[in-house]
Amino acid sequence: MHTSPLFHPFEARVPERVAAVLRAAKLLHRHAVADSRMQSLPVLRRLISSQVLWGLNLPQLFDQKSMVQRKHVLQMLALEAGMSDWASYRDALAGNSPDVHLPLEALSLHAGYPNHWFSTLEQARAHAAQRGGQVVQVGTQAVVLPNVAEAPAGHWG
Repeated sequence: MHTSPLFHPFEARVPERVAAVLRAAKLLHRHAVADSRMQSLPVLRRLISSQVLWGLNLPQLFDQKSMVQRKHVLQMLALEAGMSDWASYRDALAGNSPDVHLPLEALSLHAGYPNHWFSTLEQARAHAAQRGGQVVQVGTQAVVLPNVAEAPAGHWG
């Protein structure tokens, strides 16, 4: 049995890419509702930026961070991946389409340092086309990570 504190038995029944996003959402949700500003503010900013939660500014949302639910984080990740909602994103992830991007948090086990960051997704794609790697969009920027196929066996199915 998997011993990670972020593991949930349900994850064993879903495709690995979906499970990776669910684990990332769980971690992001924990960060969003944490008392530490260093942990919560980056996630709360993303929730506001993606317009999952609106009508509140950052200080107001921090004061009311307990209202953030996992569904909000999943919706944010879907929107950041260019999908309209979590259900569409989940279906696309389960279909193993190479055009569907995983959030950086889901790939962090495979992301070493230093990484190649770019201002635009197009710049990152051009770099990856020349040198290889997997492009991950992070907001309006992008990062090129080593190919997931090069990750240790058993991590991606």
